[in-house]
Amino acid sequence: AVDCDFAGVIFLHKRSRIETVAATDPLIEKVDQVQVDIGQGPDVDTLQNRLSVIVDDTHTETRWPEWAALVAETGIRSMLGVRLYTSDELLGTLNLSSRQPQKFDGDDQAVAHVLARHAAVAIATARKQENLWQAADARKIIGQAQGILMERYDLDAERAFAVLIRYSQDNNIKLREVARQLVETRSLP
Repeated sequence: AVDCDFAGVIFLHKRSRIETVAATDPLIEKVDQVQVDIGQGPDVDTLQNRLSVIVDDTHTETRWPEWAALVAETGIRSMLGVRLYTSDELLGTLNLSSRQPQKFDGDDQAVAHVLARHAAVAIATARKQENLWQAADARKIIGQAQGILMERYDLDAERAFAVLIRYSQDNNIKLREVARQLVETRSLP
């Protein structure tokens, strides 16, 4: 939909960690890592306070001089970055790059926004569904662990759950992990 030489997707994890999750070429992962390493660049700005950024030419870019110089050395001359977000969540950025300077214009930016919006909705929906499955699995495994403790130590459900919670907190282990290990090994980790 937008003519470019390279494309990539960056995810933002826990509001601070940036990760390239998809790239059409290993070069894009390296370019993305430059932004992470030096803390500047169009994706960093897009994640912090912009909906999109166009870099017309890395040879003349002045907003992020260190980033631009390093990226220009790779042969990438222009870039279009668009925020991936929903009304509830900032997910990351969609990035398009070209070896040609001044490759992207307002029309490309509009198309990229539509693509990013659709991708963000799909990603957010998939994450929510995955979280629901994980929650259901965790509930099931915790119930099994409770049953083991109830049978083994003649506890009621409330006390068995309290044992799991206390063990989880005292050992700084997630409750579902304590339960999983108890079910698998038949003993507390």
